[in-house]
Amino acid sequence: MPKIKFLPLEILQHLLLGNGGFQVNKFSYVATDISGRSIRGTEMAEDYKDLQSKLKARNLFVTSYKNMGEGVADVKYKFKTNEVSFISRQLSSMTSAGLSLVRALYILQEQQENKKAKAVMLDIYEEVQKGRSFSDVLKSKPGVFPEMFVSMVAAGEASGTLDAMFNRLSDHYANANKTANKVKSAMVYPIVLGVLLLVVMIFMFVGILPTFTAMMNPDDMSAISKALVAFSDSLINYWYVYIIVIAGIVVAVKILNKTPSTKYKIDEFKLKIPKVGKLIGTMYTGSFARNMANLYGAGLQMVECIEKSVAVINNLYVRERFKDVINDIKLGESMSKAIEKTGIFEGMFTSIIYVGEESGTLDTILAKTADYYDEESDAAITKLVGLMEPLMIIIMGIAIGFFLAGVFPMIYGGMEGVENAE
Repeated sequence: MPKIKFLPLEILQHLLLGNGGFQVNKFSYVATDISGRSIRGTEMAEDYKDLQSKLKARNLFVTSYKNMGEGVADVKYKFKTNEVSFISRQLSSMTSAGLSLVRALYILQEQQENKKAKAVMLDIYEEVQKGRSFSDVLKSKPGVFPEMFVSMVAAGEASGTLDAMFNRLSDHYANANKTANKVKSAMVYPIVLGVLLLVVMIFMFVGILPTFTAMMNPDDMSAISKALVAFSDSLINYWYVYIIVIAGIVVAVKILNKTPSTKYKIDEFKLKIPKVGKLIGTMYTGSFARNMANLYGAGLQMVECIEKSVAVINNLYVRERFKDVINDIKLGESMSKAIEKTGIFEGMFTSIIYVGEESGTLDTILAKTADYYDEESDAAITKLVGLMEPLMIIIMGIAIGFFLAGVFPMIYGGMEGVENAE
């Protein structure tokens, strides 16, 4: 049993009075040391008197200060999936080895190479050191860590199994990072092929076609040749117009994609594309199953698990349909029946959930299902990218074929012109 007398007074206030008796604020300050040198910095304190006392203990005297508010970070930074995976793994290893959470967070912030990430982790460490719970600190910094990470940390603190929860998070984000890397690797070939196609087409229209154009009388050109020549001239003389148009299209697409009604229709269309829609649905199923397995296994309520699992899926149509699922479950309907109504996930998935509900082993079933759909999701990604490769080759073949259909008559016409001149 810990000896309370060794705890700092501010921590005792927090334990006895709750958050209402303990409020930590971040102050930015300008102070002078005993030699008269001006020093700037930040410090966590309850109020100005507390700030003054802490700095005085370091032989610093406040000349000006600013209260930045409770739990406010100087820097906004969103940790990437690979960074969250690393942090989860490190926290899991250190807390399992017996290190305190405060010490583990201190070591983590020391390891950060990115200045913004280091500033955020330092801020988190300072607040936790002052007595706030890790989950409360994370909740006060929305967007810095994924929502699922915050929820599972809160569940781990509530159940006293934080080290086990870090282990779950480590596995989850390691898998998520592996999937993200696989998508990036698979997309390299189609992207390179697309860039190559663009470069080749520009070179042919800007460098090659003008040479053949000079060999022919415009009146003797075919319709395709005239169209190619007109496009070549416009590309050479008005290239900036194309850049403006392309930039306009990109901006318009981004705006439309942010418009809920348009994004809803686009996301719905994705799931209805022949073959492609099924593969995308499999990827969504894998993501949903893994998130549900982790959240439900952490002890969160069913509705909260579904809300957070669906929020991770980047598809507005799916998220909107799941609002009905949540309403149905609140009215007493089983999860399997409610999900089946949406028609988004395949029947086998809803059948597995039904078995878990009936047998009372939903957490175990979800974990095993997540493993299965992780493999299915990987296979779906491979197939989806595999469909793009022949599509790019077909587009390249059509573009080059169309170019040659316009150039060959010009070549023959030029040769006939030379022969006639002789």
